[in-house]
Amino acid sequence: MKKNLKNNFIIKAALILAPLVMIFLTLFLGRYRIGIIDVFRVLFSGGREVKGLPIEISTIIYQLRLPRAIAGAFIGASLAVSGAAFQGVFRNPLVNSGILGVSSGAAFGASLSIIFFGGGLSNYFFSFAFGIVAVLLSYLAGRIYGSTPVITLVLGGVVVSSFFSAFTSLFKYIADPYSELPALTFWTMGSLASIGYKQFIAFIPMFIGMGMIYISRWKINVLSMGQKEATALGLDTKIYQVFIIGGATLATTSAVCISGTIGWIGLIIPHIGRMLVGNDNSKLIPISMSLGACFLIAMDTASRIISSSEIPIGILTSIVGTPFFVYLLKRTKGGGWK
Repeated sequence: MKKNLKNNFIIKAALILAPLVMIFLTLFLGRYRIGIIDVFRVLFSGGREVKGLPIEISTIIYQLRLPRAIAGAFIGASLAVSGAAFQGVFRNPLVNSGILGVSSGAAFGASLSIIFFGGGLSNYFFSFAFGIVAVLLSYLAGRIYGSTPVITLVLGGVVVSSFFSAFTSLFKYIADPYSELPALTFWTMGSLASIGYKQFIAFIPMFIGMGMIYISRWKINVLSMGQKEATALGLDTKIYQVFIIGGATLATTSAVCISGTIGWIGLIIPHIGRMLVGNDNSKLIPISMSLGACFLIAMDTASRIISSSEIPIGILTSIVGTPFFVYLLKRTKGGGWK
């Protein structure tokens, strides 16, 4: 008994410490190299000027690297855990956090903001709002089908994603090629470069969404058995499907509105988690949070180091995710939940 408690404590501590270690490591990695000792000195100074160190080092750590590392942890955890939740609810290992049109809706909102309102802070509001609208429209569109509720949601998501993607393409066509089009294109590639402490307000809905998924992790196990089996076990499937999907949508939309479109995390991270702990969502959900946070921090650090000009994170995650997806298709043979 004591041994099991000790092992559980070690596992939980490791899941919490891993993202914190990644955040610390990224503070001294980059095109401008900073020594570990100097990082400690700056951190303990609380952002004030450190005697014997250039003021630029404190600025780089506190104003550039630290906020985007913390944001990367929250965004990566949100996208990964949302993907794990969707895969469990929809009983399909090939769905991701954008299955209900969240990313397409958010991209439409961002393009609307850039074209008609000049971008800036309005980007966050419009992308968040239209990400939520996309999910609501997916639900309404899915109701016209006479299949099971889960399938209707997916079909509705396909329709809504196509609709918003078409209008986003239209906005790209009419955008000013010298100012609006570059801003819209870079947003759709995903990046943490513009994130500062003001954007931390988005952590609140992210935290709420992840919390909703976390407290429902046992219910996801039951839902993944199938609707009939879950109902037979006394679970109100409609209530918990709405609750879990709502939490995943809130977490995903909040992440996308400040980072832009970053793909593949919601697909590949839950599968890496399953390779480590299996299909039990009571273990998969927390490990997906930790792995997602670490993965996005690593990708963000790589985007700053690989080239003199920063590479959008969406490109790097696609490069990593594509071969993994091919492997996943081969392993599942295109089938559903195993």
